[in-house]
Amino acid sequence: MNRRTAFLLSVVIGSAALLYLLSGMLLPFVAGLLVAYFLDPIADRLEKWGCSRTLATALITVAFFLLLGATMVLLFPLLQGQVMGLAAKAPALIAALREQAGPLLDLVQTSLDENQVAKIRDAAGSYAGEAARWLGGFLGRVLSGGVAVFQILSLLVITPLVSFYLLRDWDRLVARFDDLMPRDLQPTIRAQMREIDRTIAAWVRGQATVCVLLGAWYGIGLTMIGLEFGLVVGFLTGLISFVPYFGMGVGLAVALGIAFAQFSGWVPFALVVGVFGAGQVVDAYFLTPRLVGEKVGLHPVWVIFALLAGGALFGFTGVLLAVPVAAVIGVLVRFSIARYRESSYYLGGGR
Repeated sequence: MNRRTAFLLSVVIGSAALLYLLSGMLLPFVAGLLVAYFLDPIADRLEKWGCSRTLATALITVAFFLLLGATMVLLFPLLQGQVMGLAAKAPALIAALREQAGPLLDLVQTSLDENQVAKIRDAAGSYAGEAARWLGGFLGRVLSGGVAVFQILSLLVITPLVSFYLLRDWDRLVARFDDLMPRDLQPTIRAQMREIDRTIAAWVRGQATVCVLLGAWYGIGLTMIGLEFGLVVGFLTGLISFVPYFGMGVGLAVALGIAFAQFSGWVPFALVVGVFGAGQVVDAYFLTPRLVGEKVGLHPVWVIFALLAGGALFGFTGVLLAVPVAAVIGVLVRFSIARYRESSYYLGGGR
């Protein structure tokens, strides 16, 4: 290993260690960085139209946070009421589910002997307990970095400021980074940075739009068919749809459970399945191909692993950084594989 490689590797390892040590206070800065990255194309467009960078940044930042605040003000009372209602009615829903599922359980018990039923019950209880403990621990680690009063206040105060300054100076920061790159490696690094930017932009900007549209579709659809708490179930399902398959699966299971306790007959169940099925069809054949792209290079399993690892290591900040970091690693791995296929280690011979 030459001295330059050792130096670059030490910089990467040192940066990762510093991020880990400071993970408790990074949330507003990471959120501001993501907002600035998300809004940079709009600022560039306004600059092309003759607007100064500072003015464009001020207009975009104020408009973005005003729109976000207005959306929260409009949606919060509705969502709060439904969340509180769902929490209050949860014991009654569970009891109704048990009552509805009673005949099915009796049928299962009659077809099995007592030892088999006891083994199934013990195994189910053991797995359920392990799953609940794991999920509770994971959510605790994720939320511990994001729900403290200080973190919430810092998000409200610091994030807009960080977004403004990063967005205003974005081009200068990129130029400064470009100027510090080793001269002989500059073309290669530029090419990989363009690929990283394309991947992150396609996934983050596109997936955020997809999640909002799916949340609106699920929430309105479930509300229109008369499902209790349909708005909050649909909205939250859309928000977690960035986790491949998991978001839709959880939302469908919760909606079917509420429908099972609320309705009788098969029509409401078919309508619930139809809402989610239509959302998935539109997502798979229209939203994701057009807004995210089919060549992003982020496999669903890689995304899920990145989200879980980021949440376990850095809390909610890690969840925000998971996909961008996964995109960077994915691009570098593909580049390394391409270089390996061109090397003598792969081709053999004297080259």
